[in-house]
Amino acid sequence: MLINSVFARRLYLCWLIRNEQKPNVPKLMEITGWPRRTLQDVLKALPGMGVGLEFVQQGVRNNDGYYQLSSWGPLDPQWIERHSEQLLTAIEHG
Repeated sequence: MLINSVFARRLYLCWLIRNEQKPNVPKLMEITGWPRRTLQDVLKALPGMGVGLEFVQQGVRNNDGYYQLSSWGPLDPQWIERHSEQLLTAIEHG
C-alpha cells in the first residue's frame, strides 16, 4: 500500500499525540527527529483535516503546555495503530 508521506506524517503525529504523555513540540521533536517548523506545520494542518486538536496551557509562558486530541474527526485511530510501521516507512521514503 502506497501512502503519501505528507499524509502519513499527519496520521503518525495524531498517533503520537494520543500515545505520549503531555506531548509538546520539544518532546515531539525528540521522538520524531523532525525540525520544529515541520512539526508546527503538521500541527497547524490537523484541524483542516477535521481533527480536533487542543493546546492545554500549563504555566505562564505561551508555549508551556501540551497537545491533546479532542476528536479524531474522519480518521480511524485503530487503522493508524495497525499501520504505524507503514506510516513510518512512507515518512522515511517521502
